[in-house]
Formats: sequence, C-alpha cells, structure tokens
Amino acid sequence: MNTSATHDQRIATMTFSSVYPHYVTKVEKKGRTQEELHQVIGWLTGFDDQKIQELIHEKVSFESFFEQANLNPHAHLITGTICGYRIQDIENPLTRQVRYLDKLVDELAKGRAMEKILRKS
Repeated sequence: MNTSATHDQRIATMTFSSVYPHYVTKVEKKGRTQEELHQVIGWLTGFDDQKIQELIHEKVSFESFFEQANLNPHAHLITGTICGYRIQDIENPLTRQVRYLDKLVDELAKGRAMEKILRKS
C-alpha cells in the first residue's frame, strides 16, 4: 500500500517520546504493565529499559529510533491492519516499522498472550 510522502515524512519526524505516554496509557488501561510494554518494544528493537528511557529523554524521532534499533528478524511476521493500513502492504520501510510497533502495542492492550505477540517463526 502506498502511503503519501507527507504521511511518511510526518511519521519519520514524530518523536518517540511524544507517542510513548500514549502507549503506556493504552496498555495500562487494559490491565497490562509498562514492563510488558518494554518487553514488546525490546523484542522488536533490541532496546533494553535503559536504552528506551535514554531515547525518550533525547526526544529522538522515529527515524532515529529505528536507525538505532536492531529489528527482530521475525518482525516481518507482524501482519494485519493498524490505523487503516495493512502492515504487510506498506512500502515505506520506516512507516512499516512504526506500524509494527503500533500493532504490537495494540495486541498487548487487547490482551493477546505475550508468546503470541512475540512471534517466533
């Protein structure tokens, strides 16, 4: 699926720190924990808690966030629809990576089992 250049640029420049509190609120409202959120973020990116806090403090853009990430080799198994886009059809790599993260947070908030969220193969 083609996203517009404007859409892709807006996502690239959005800061992780501006979205992170929304992730926390979303998962906690549904009975999940910040620790589980960090587990999901860590699975996708390779970041530990300290690195996540550092990136929040530095107010990095999503572009910088994913440039520093070591994307999980099983991330391509994240499929489905998020924000009206079919993830596997998004052509822009950065936009697809951000939507991977959105989808994992959404699954966590919906109560999906952690072993299902953290795709193995």
